This record gives sequence, structure tokens and C-alpha cells, in this order.
Amino acid sequence: MCAGRFCVQRRDDLLSVEHDLSPAELSDALTSLLTEYLVDTEMLRGQAEFELVFTGVVRSTVDGSLASWLRFYRNSLRALERGDTAFGPIHAEAQAQVRGDRLLDLGSCFGFFPLRMARQIDVTATDLNGSTMRLLTAVSPRLQRPLTTLACDATAVPLPSGSVDTVTALHLIEHVPDDVMIAICDEALRLARRRVVIAVPFEDEPRECYGHVQRFDVPRMRRLADDLMRRHPNVSARTFELHGGWLILDR
Repeated sequence: MCAGRFCVQRRDDLLSVEHDLSPAELSDALTSLLTEYLVDTEMLRGQAEFELVFTGVVRSTVDGSLASWLRFYRNSLRALERGDTAFGPIHAEAQAQVRGDRLLDLGSCFGFFPLRMARQIDVTATDLNGSTMRLLTAVSPRLQRPLTTLACDATAVPLPSGSVDTVTALHLIEHVPDDVMIAICDEALRLARRRVVIAVPFEDEPRECYGHVQRFDVPRMRRLADDLMRRHPNVSARTFELHGGWLILDR
């Protein structure tokens, strides 16, 4: 079966995907392409297949493992910083919300936002996925955007309390159940001297292919803000909507 730029064959446990993407097209826009042509058409099943195909497309477009990921990163950062992607405005708003000169990003995934900020301030990127953090460690100096990486759980970051000025969690808490979400917010407030910035997508239904298990809207964000202010009386909170939902927590 073929759709858009992809053809898929499934035989027993074997999944084969062919594509015609060029190195110049290799970027985080691949997320939207795979979703539109392979997920929404039900050619891919679940988050695991989505991630395997994503990696396979990157690795099969440019010869060499590190070379392929470097092309992916360079193309993605260029598009994000021009504002040409869906995440571009989200990263721009997050940048505007950062305070101070030490930033910790939770659930960094590929680390595009930490890389954006690394040219200006001291940045630590974190993620539960150790291989993603190792990749970010390898590419960041080659992109001339040095940063620190930590492979850790967002509920238990191995850093002292108040060790950074701002903690960001961009499109993270929709991936976890309620109790873990609250634990992440508590941990972010423990680490941040000044501000915590949380952003979430607004979806009709959580997207399984992205690993989403929570659905947010404006009332849900306000309830979360109220809950966190009750848990942390010295914290103020405000919410707003801009390409999804935002929660800003200040001391």
C-alpha cells in the first residue's frame, strides 16, 4: 500500500517502508508526514512502529549514522528557528518565557529547544531515553551548541534543589498519567529558583502514535494551576492558550 511519499508492506512480523525523501527534506517535519500518510491511514500501529519507522527513514536517507542525524538536526533547527514548523511558535514562546541564565529542560526528546537556547545560556537537557541523550551529546558540539545532558526520570532529576533559574517541560506531561504528571510538576518546582514553563497540546483525543495518554483544554490547565498553587503556597500560576496550552509557575 502506498500513501504520499511512502509505500508500506507488511508480511507476518516484517514491516517494510519505502520512501523517496531527499536529504534536504530530512527534518522533524517527518513527524507530520508519517502521521498524515501512515498513522491516519492505519498503515502503522502504535507508538513503537511509529518510532522505528521514523528512525529508519532518517538512517536510510543519508549514509552513515551520525551523518544522517546531523543532517536531520541541522534541517530541523533551521526550520524551527525560521518559524516554518508547527513547533516553531511554541519554541519561540517558550524562549520568551525563560528567566535567568540557567535552564533545565525536562523530557527533551531530540533536544531541539535546549539546542535553541544553548547559544545564549547554560542549558541542561534531560530525558528518560538514554540513547536520545547520547545522540544529543554527540551532535550538540558539532552543531556548535554545547549543552549538558542527563538521562533520568523527570520525577527524580539528580540535581540539587534550586539549581537552575527556569525549568521547561514542553509537550511532556500529556505522555504520563495524573500521578506522574503531578510528580513532574513538583520536581520542576523543586529545581527552579524562579520559573517553571509547561506547554501541552490541545487535542480532541490523545494521539497514541506520539505516546499521549492525557487530553488537555483550558479548564483542565486552570485546574492544574489551582492544584499546584494549593500544593505550593509560595508559587503563583497563570495559564493561557497559544498553539496549545501554557502554564507558567513563578516564585
